[in-house]
Amino acid sequence: MAIDPSTFESITPSRFICFTIPHPTCSDSLLRVAVLDSPIHPTDSPRVSAMVVPEGRETDWIFSTELGHLQLLFTLPQMSRLILIGNHFKEETLPARVYSRPSECSFHQQGLHVWSKPLLLALSPRSLFKNGVPEIPLLSYEDNLVSSVVLHACVGCHVGEMLVEDVEIENGVGHGREFRRRLRFKRMPNLIQTEICVVPERDGGGFDEVCIGDDVGFVPDLRVLVHPYLGPMVASLVLVSGYLEGRIRNGFRPTALCLGVGGGALLTFLRAELGFEVMGVDSDREVLRVARKYFGLEECEFVHVVVGDAFESMKKLACHGRLNGCEVNVFGCHLVEDEGKRRFDVVMIDLDTSDVRNGVSSPPLEFVRKDVLLVAKLVLCEYGILVVNVIPPSRFFYDSLVNRFKDVFHELYKIDVGNGENFVLIATVSPLVFSVDDCGNSFLMRLKSVIPESYINSITKI
Repeated sequence: MAIDPSTFESITPSRFICFTIPHPTCSDSLLRVAVLDSPIHPTDSPRVSAMVVPEGRETDWIFSTELGHLQLLFTLPQMSRLILIGNHFKEETLPARVYSRPSECSFHQQGLHVWSKPLLLALSPRSLFKNGVPEIPLLSYEDNLVSSVVLHACVGCHVGEMLVEDVEIENGVGHGREFRRRLRFKRMPNLIQTEICVVPERDGGGFDEVCIGDDVGFVPDLRVLVHPYLGPMVASLVLVSGYLEGRIRNGFRPTALCLGVGGGALLTFLRAELGFEVMGVDSDREVLRVARKYFGLEECEFVHVVVGDAFESMKKLACHGRLNGCEVNVFGCHLVEDEGKRRFDVVMIDLDTSDVRNGVSSPPLEFVRKDVLLVAKLVLCEYGILVVNVIPPSRFFYDSLVNRFKDVFHELYKIDVGNGENFVLIATVSPLVFSVDDCGNSFLMRLKSVIPESYINSITKI
């Protein structure tokens, strides 16, 4: 069905239209054009940008779904309309199993900047022409992905469709080749839910002979946290390192409650590198299955994982000390008991919103409520800390979060992750009375040996 050209003369919030056109320089192929209007930005002075879909990644959820387009649009400040141009694909096609980045973009070789201009002008709102013929910027999508292979695709009852991928990435000049395993959800395709290091399974030959997509298996290497905000979350433990050292010297393991498990990298790291006992809570059983099979999550005496809602699980822990019939005192006698409640040394929250249309936010909006923070405080011990991965979709969200935390907790600290998106918020139940620079603190020395000191040194009080 033909599209009326007047359709694009005005901005209609959240409108998404896809269509195909003949390729101007290849008579036997088609181009897919997608037009998305922002749900939130003003329409009286619109801004329009266009983006070229990387060749070979047309079926990636980032470029083939409305939610992927929406996340791309949100990365462009104050943009009213985003136009994507790429090679045509069948809408029901799954993401390509194997991808390798081409050395050159044939679109640019085919004079894209010349033949795309009339198309982009035709897809621009009329108000954009009030000062003459506008210049529509034509952007190229760039990331550090060199190649990828889809290992597994499945559907979770809460998160929906998900993919497990092995990828090769560029990691700066002189760092050599680096391989990662990633978990992504279709509902937020541009957001990597979990990322861990992987190494070739076979011995000998080195990395130079290994390529993604070959008959080479990779196995998890969980000694280093590579997800951008996990290192800063763990660095927050420096604030209570003196307290934790005292507990360890008295023969007790530190305890952590992790809300949001994903691939389980944080749980595994806390246990293996810092000697914690950890309880993880995740709402989706399928995510936990994937974590066990592909990301090295192993339940044992010191790692316990349950399926459940994060807030409801905290309430059960605060009131009864039980989750899904599991006694929390599996952690042993070192947990402080207070009127039947079980207490943790640290609660770490790594949850994000399930609706990208409101902008990516972490934690979900319901975790900004005071009653939720009060329950989180109840499951913490006297010198415990609450650590939250935060992606604020707006200044109002950030201010509300900080104000609510100040109403409930004694002190607030933060760590800027440095990626322009995340920061880590740390709330203390009690005043900090322990020295951070105690050279006799073996826990602190261990923490500094596994987490970059730059994160530790960047902790600031709010």
